[in-house]
Amino acid sequence: MAEYLWQSPAWPRFHWDAAAVLTAVGETRFAQGRLLGRLEALGVHEEVRVEAEALVQEALKTSEIEGEHLSRDSVRSSVARRLGLDAAGLPAPDRNADGLVEMLLDATNRSDAPLTAERLKGWHAALFPTGYSGLTKITVADWRPGPIQVVSGRAGRERVHYEAPPAERLPAEMERFLAGWESDRGSLEGLLRAGVAHLWFETIHPFDDGNGRLGRAVAEMALAQTEGSRRRCYSLSAQIAAEREVYYRALEEAQLGGCEITGWLVWFVGCVKRAVERSEGEVRLAVRRALFWQRQPASTLSDRQVKVLNRLLEAGPGGFQGGLTNRKYRGMTKASAATALRDLQDLADRGILVRKVGGGRSTSYDLPWEEILGGKADP
Repeated sequence: MAEYLWQSPAWPRFHWDAAAVLTAVGETRFAQGRLLGRLEALGVHEEVRVEAEALVQEALKTSEIEGEHLSRDSVRSSVARRLGLDAAGLPAPDRNADGLVEMLLDATNRSDAPLTAERLKGWHAALFPTGYSGLTKITVADWRPGPIQVVSGRAGRERVHYEAPPAERLPAEMERFLAGWESDRGSLEGLLRAGVAHLWFETIHPFDDGNGRLGRAVAEMALAQTEGSRRRCYSLSAQIAAEREVYYRALEEAQLGGCEITGWLVWFVGCVKRAVERSEGEVRLAVRRALFWQRQPASTLSDRQVKVLNRLLEAGPGGFQGGLTNRKYRGMTKASAATALRDLQDLADRGILVRKVGGGRSTSYDLPWEEILGGKADP
């Protein structure tokens, strides 16, 4: 039988080749600094929008990794309400989306608050507000009461990738994890601490379900601490989702070996770098949004028009399936059909919006994204 990481005599005294991880850490720190420089070129309002988009992506992708697909509009609604952004035209968030967003914001906005067993259990309760995972009733807000395995394959032909420590060890294992979390903060480079914490938490697998989402939130909390910022302007989970197979393979390889975790840390730190680079596209779009309003001052438009244009800019290219229609405009502004038509025609006549194919009731509009995205905008 394979020896799992937690069965190693050295557990949990992790070690690695410092020279091997040094390059990855340096490259990632450089990318983080470059992103920070771009963010400083934005006003507070645009920076909040970048944060909102990163949070939407984090919520959607951390769930998608586990096979759960949340409503994008529900997640956007929860994020907008919690960050004080306009949520007009969006549905009320469902309980699952709202609980996940609440948990993610608590991990990053309160990153300096102690990470305790009670806090982790509160996060777990936020993830499973009904007490069910799908159709299965689970133990919520407490450590799992039984064994747990990570498996793949069809029923009867499952492959066991990993088996977590037995339930009776969980109180002691989590006490040791939380003590290590605190002691490592002052002695371990922040990127490495995030990678160690994520692997350590996933290896213990303390809950019936939701361990992946919670473990990534722990990593996000560690990153927020080392960056000294309450705002998360990139999504680690979005990058992990893009590299899902490599992520699972790296975890499995680390959990099937001893406490030498150089390979895991090199991959994890590199993944953070790629997540930062992925976010730079959204930051560039935010800069272009700012330039859009410089070219077309909001003072020349009605409040209704400004609200809708901001929603289009926030959603980005293709963000409104089927384009902006009279009906959607009315949903966002509560205007009459006649007023919505006049507003849309005015924006089209000014060249701010472009009419898409169709006419009459099928007429839709969008921003001239090719022009917006093609402009020189990088700080």
